[in-house]
Amino acid sequence: MNQVPDGVTLVVGLGVSGMAIARHLACEDVPFMMADTRVAPPGLAAFQAEFPAVAVYTGELSALDMRLAREVVISPGVSPLTPGLPSRVVGELALFARRRQRFPASRLVAITGSNAKSTVTTLVGAMAQAQGIKAAVGGNLGLAALELPEDADVYILELSSFQLETTEPLHADVACYLNLSEDHLDRHGDLSGYGRAKQRVFEGAHLAIANRQDPLTHPVVPSMPTAFFTRKAPRSPDEWGLADRDGERWLMHGEIPLIKAADVVMQGEHNLTNALAALAIGEAMGWSMASMCRVLASFKGLPHRMELITHHKGVAWINDSKGTNVGATLAAIDGLRAECDGQLILLAGGIGKGADFSPLARALRGCGQAIVYGRDRALLEVALAPHVAVQCVDTLAEACQAAVACSRSGDVVLLSPACASLDQFENFEARGEAFRQYVTQQEQAHEVE
Repeated sequence: MNQVPDGVTLVVGLGVSGMAIARHLACEDVPFMMADTRVAPPGLAAFQAEFPAVAVYTGELSALDMRLAREVVISPGVSPLTPGLPSRVVGELALFARRRQRFPASRLVAITGSNAKSTVTTLVGAMAQAQGIKAAVGGNLGLAALELPEDADVYILELSSFQLETTEPLHADVACYLNLSEDHLDRHGDLSGYGRAKQRVFEGAHLAIANRQDPLTHPVVPSMPTAFFTRKAPRSPDEWGLADRDGERWLMHGEIPLIKAADVVMQGEHNLTNALAALAIGEAMGWSMASMCRVLASFKGLPHRMELITHHKGVAWINDSKGTNVGATLAAIDGLRAECDGQLILLAGGIGKGADFSPLARALRGCGQAIVYGRDRALLEVALAPHVAVQCVDTLAEACQAAVACSRSGDVVLLSPACASLDQFENFEARGEAFRQYVTQQEQAHEVE
């Protein structure tokens, strides 16, 4: 049997986080070796070129004796329940939390949720930069936490459940939990297990920010100071919400109007709540409200997240390829319902990860139809067909063709797949780019005509 040498840290899982962990340990002069369950993992050659003296083990972990290891550090993509792993493992965030102890002047904003965390993290980063603050933005978005510069004034981290389930207390200045819906059940077992992993964002936090309308985002420690955001009117001076003033909708802090909803550039009703969450974070950090509102008036959101590709022949085509679970797609549908003069045509499909698709039927009933494609199209069709019109095709390209054929002026075609992309694409970005390319080609073809 292969063995980890005495006192050596074992890193499990190549990839972005695995490389970040390796570089961190090398900088800390901590001896380590690398392991991956795949016999020929992607990135192996690059790792060996950068760390030629580091031993690498590939294959089943049960054939690797870890009893003498100083510590076992796993990448987020590696389940702690993988056969062969010891009962105690840590992840990249635990190493980041330890490193941050050496820089007590730095502050930390930690953001999690099933959906919208990339948008809110990026938006908060833009707000910090508008204040002239040296902000380092990353985590599950962009650079891994351990690759961020050590001299940042504030760290703004997007955190996934995979990262949080293996971390030590982060002691964030502000910890924000946006929402919870079914996702990654193949990893966490059920919604309860998924939610417990997310709750770890609050461990040691000075202030929690949570969604008033989603009780599962509320800290389980009732004594933790908490600020709430909601789509409804604020119920207290400390709550963030939406309310009508003189015939116009406003983002509010208690009774104080902050910015007109119409002046927020991001598409969709649900992005107003994302804006409220970002404002709550910034206010807790002591940032200028006027400056943050100016950012909201110019921030267009991220690619593949409720991204308006074009208006063509009166039809809006929206790329929400990042909608990789049912909760994200429900938010997209709900956010567009009031803005759609015609019908909403949903393009959905891919790998469903064991999700229940039936809530999509209730959301679409009376306002639209669906075109489903990809590996789990039959499951989507079964869930939707009793309640809404459904077309079933093989590929996203065919779904786009069907949408062209059935759409009319005033309609919205929404790519929000409610599924992972890996049956037909490398990732959600590649799926969104394929959608963008098809829409652009259709538009150009009609211009030629």
